[in-house]
Amino acid sequence: MEDWKAKLGAAFGVDPEQAIQEPEQPQPELTAAQQQGGDRLEVVLDRKGRKGKTATIIAGFKADDAALKTLAGTLKQRLSTGGSARGGEILLQGDYRDRAAELLRSMGFKVK
Repeated sequence: MEDWKAKLGAAFGVDPEQAIQEPEQPQPELTAAQQQGGDRLEVVLDRKGRKGKTATIIAGFKADDAALKTLAGTLKQRLSTGGSARGGEILLQGDYRDRAAELLRSMGFKVK
């Protein structure tokens, strides 16, 4: 008796043992070395324009938006929160000033 993978593969003309692999696209990474000069990142708490909800804003990045979004994704994942990245700033939903600053320092960034 054939298994369902073999039947499906035969129906679509695909070898079921052949793994489907998507080409890897290089992910731009923002490193402390790219944050040139003695510039420091600023980690501040903001409530304005957010209906009283707190947001942690990390400002002072000098990188393109793609690299910034990658770093924001890492921070959001490690802090288990939502957020966004654009215009040289990372916004994290909630008060994560201390934890975000600690994570950035461990990555080699200078934080105010």
